[in-house]
Amino acid sequence: MYVHGCYQLVCCNLVNQSNFISVKNKMTKEQYIKMNRGINDSKDLPVEYLSTIYEEIEGKKIAMKETKEYAIATKCSKPSVANEKQRRLLYNLEMEQMAKTAKALMEAVSHAKAPFTSATHLDHVRPMFKLVWTPLLAAYSVGLQNCDDTEVASLCLEGIRCAIRIACIFGMQLERDAYVQALARFSLLTASSSITEMKQKNIDTIKTLITVAHTDGNYLGNSWHEILKCISQLELAQLIGTGVKTRYLSGAGREREGIIKGYASGGEEFMGNLVGSGADKRHMASIQESVGETSSQSVVVAVDRIFTGSTRLDGNAIVDFVRWLCAVSMDELASPHHPRMFSLQKIVEISYYNMNRIRLQWSRIWQVIGDHFNKVGCNPNEDVAIFAVDSLRQLSMKFLEKGELANFRFQKDFLRPFEHIMKKNRSPTIRDMVIRCIAQMVNSQAGNIRSGWKNIFAVFHQAASDHDGNIVELAFQTTAHIVTNIFQQHFPAAIDSFQDAVKCLSEFACNVAFPDTSMEAIRLIRYCAKYVSERPQVLREYTSDDMNVAPGDRVWVRGWFPILFELSCIINRCKLDVRTRGLTVMFEIMKSYGHTFEKHWWQDLFRIVFRIFDNMKLPEQQTEKSEWMTTTCNHALYAICDVFTQFYEALNEILLPDILAQLHWCVKQENEQLARSGTNCLENLVILNGQKFSPEVWGQTCNCMLEIFKTTIPHVLLTWRPAGMEEDSAEKHLVRVNSVQQTKLKSQLSNPTDESWKGGPYTNQKLFAGLLIKCVVQLELIQTIDNIVFYPATSKKEDAEHMAAAQRDALDADIHIDTEDQGMYKHMSSHHLFKLLDCLQESHSFSKAFNSNYEQRTVLWRAGFKGKSKPNLLKQETSSLACCLRILFRMYVDENRRDSWDAIQQRLLSVCSEALAYFITVNSESHREAWTNLLLLLLTKTLKISDEKFKAHASTYYPYLCEIMQFDLIPELRAVLRKFFLRIGVVFKILHSSINSI
Repeated sequence: MYVHGCYQLVCCNLVNQSNFISVKNKMTKEQYIKMNRGINDSKDLPVEYLSTIYEEIEGKKIAMKETKEYAIATKCSKPSVANEKQRRLLYNLEMEQMAKTAKALMEAVSHAKAPFTSATHLDHVRPMFKLVWTPLLAAYSVGLQNCDDTEVASLCLEGIRCAIRIACIFGMQLERDAYVQALARFSLLTASSSITEMKQKNIDTIKTLITVAHTDGNYLGNSWHEILKCISQLELAQLIGTGVKTRYLSGAGREREGIIKGYASGGEEFMGNLVGSGADKRHMASIQESVGETSSQSVVVAVDRIFTGSTRLDGNAIVDFVRWLCAVSMDELASPHHPRMFSLQKIVEISYYNMNRIRLQWSRIWQVIGDHFNKVGCNPNEDVAIFAVDSLRQLSMKFLEKGELANFRFQKDFLRPFEHIMKKNRSPTIRDMVIRCIAQMVNSQAGNIRSGWKNIFAVFHQAASDHDGNIVELAFQTTAHIVTNIFQQHFPAAIDSFQDAVKCLSEFACNVAFPDTSMEAIRLIRYCAKYVSERPQVLREYTSDDMNVAPGDRVWVRGWFPILFELSCIINRCKLDVRTRGLTVMFEIMKSYGHTFEKHWWQDLFRIVFRIFDNMKLPEQQTEKSEWMTTTCNHALYAICDVFTQFYEALNEILLPDILAQLHWCVKQENEQLARSGTNCLENLVILNGQKFSPEVWGQTCNCMLEIFKTTIPHVLLTWRPAGMEEDSAEKHLVRVNSVQQTKLKSQLSNPTDESWKGGPYTNQKLFAGLLIKCVVQLELIQTIDNIVFYPATSKKEDAEHMAAAQRDALDADIHIDTEDQGMYKHMSSHHLFKLLDCLQESHSFSKAFNSNYEQRTVLWRAGFKGKSKPNLLKQETSSLACCLRILFRMYVDENRRDSWDAIQQRLLSVCSEALAYFITVNSESHREAWTNLLLLLLTKTLKISDEKFKAHASTYYPYLCEIMQFDLIPELRAVLRKFFLRIGVVFKILHSSINSI
């Protein structure tokens, strides 16, 4: 109720008595009583009580007490003052009256007694200054603005200086910045006033500002911006005052004549409009007289002391100083036509002055300066960028002379701007200059470089991909000098950047514009392997904060892995000649130094090597992909097998499955050369290492061959039909193509996306090519098995011997081939040989089925499959069976496999019976001729077995052989058949043994 009543009371006073609020209808007593209903705990107050309050308000208004005896009479009788003289007179009278009033007020309270407290501690100054700093600033500002008296100006400047000192001591940033900005404004260096108005008080203001910088530098913080901005403009004023740079005295308009533009608008505007155009000699003379004192020796020396004295600033203050000096420098350089480098030069100077600071402080300073050089070094104005790069070079040389302590990385920090400039600045002039600067450092300070090597190689890495021959050549010469000479002397210091060096060389190798450089770069990578091999202990002992690697693996992680990885990158990125050289060097390194590798290193290494075969990374274009497979993949495949053979003991357990899988991948690719290479490498791998194979390894190898056989049998050959047309019409269309149709066919082949030609010859071409490759692979695999089991060329020699023996009619003589014992037969179990026999029999059955299907062969031939004659798989049919027979007969007479003779005999009888039965059904003369050597092999091998075994075979083969007699056989085959029948007579005792000699 109390609060509400007070509120209503105030409202009534305001509405009824206020002289400041215009109210048309004032509140009546009834309205006041109605407004106060229910405020006494939801009840009304007595009407008499409320009426009394209302009447008191009506009778006595609320008002402030007037000091009539001291009131100043207002002089507003006239609407305006007639002239300036009268206005000045009235102003003086007003000021006099105000002084009298103030005096009277002070006298009126002089009798009052209040306690006076004396300040006893320094901290008492802070709250006192907090209260008075604003009026003090106003008083000093008015004094400097309106009064030209030297003494008054001096007192005002001294007051401002002391105020800045107090604000600095107590860390009062707002107050400090306000006073410093006031000083900067009164210096006229950053104010929008005419430079011709510069007076002695402005010169004194500049000197005061310089004094503040000397005395309070550690506390100025962000105020350094205003001070350094003024110093920058002071330098320009000095140039104008001495008449050095009159080009800055030009402008674009009369309205800007004699006006100094604000510094924030950029250097060009200030310099271009410092003084208006059309200034004649008299005007120039007055300008130079106005600013001449800014060039006095005392001012110049005082300004220079600010920069030389930066060494006395504490760790935080020097960072603030440098940060704002860089900001002012950026403003100076902002002009595209007339950039100034005063502050940039000062940055270089203070860097020299402060170089002996502790590394912790200097790192913070360089963080700011380095970022500034990054920006300045990429300035579009080449003169500015050249100055920046040259300044960087000078500073870097000084830093490098001091060396670098262990576990410090400061060289990496101060050389980083070179790397940034090289990356961002595309100017050939600047890039060339950066390379030359780095080359000079390397040649003169190589012994002192530690962590800086990383930046050096990063710069050369950027140069390596350049298209400018001079830049690439200069960078490569220096890189080669480092690798061949400096690494020889300072390898321990460069270990941390060794992988950067190899990466840099890799980039040189991948620059397609300079093939000679590429080859030389690969040679240098090979040279780097020598360091790793000769100095493994240095790599083991090296430790760094950013690397947690076991000592035993440091040689791999820091040495071998970078070399081999970058060589693989060269293989994957470069053109044929370069990548071939890279591939050769990579495997040379493996073969030369692989004996020092740990087992798990090999696993990492082959992950890199197998990237060569990564189908996702192969070129998309068919021609490039085909070239890649035929050359690089082919080369790599043989090299992998060579390395595996050389280090079989180490690689057998960890890599054999991966290598077999890779060989399988190669065979499955639609590239005949690569498929042939896959089978050849498999053959070499087994022949060279088979005698070391365990039963488990033989099992893996045989399973791989079985899998390859299954995936490469071209089953589609038995089922393919021309798409989208009836078989008969398709045959007619494909056989009888007249000249008009041939023209149409050519156009369709040249435009295979034509919807009307889906399923036509263009589509079939790719399918047929793939099927043909599978046929080739089948033949290669059959030959591979034969070569693995009996050693290469053994079977051919045996066939030749059989033929020669038949011709001489000397089949009873033992035939021995020198190389037959070199095969893997004796190292393979019967189980593994049966697996291979399964492969061969499946291949034989397929080819036999295809050769017997004349209708299908005709369809394929007319569709364009496999040349001018009907396709056939005669070689596959005969060679698979021949290999099968050789293995079975060899096992059949092997005393070590006596336990398996029953199974072998059963299989042999089945195979031979099927073969002879099939031969009888063959109608083609050429087909029967293809079987000549096969029959010769079958009969000759059968003749050499024991009589007991011969009985089983002869009784099974006899009817088939009788049928064969009706064919026109070659003499050699007839001679063998004669021997066979004669032996039947002897074994079955139907012929006297003496007749056998007939």
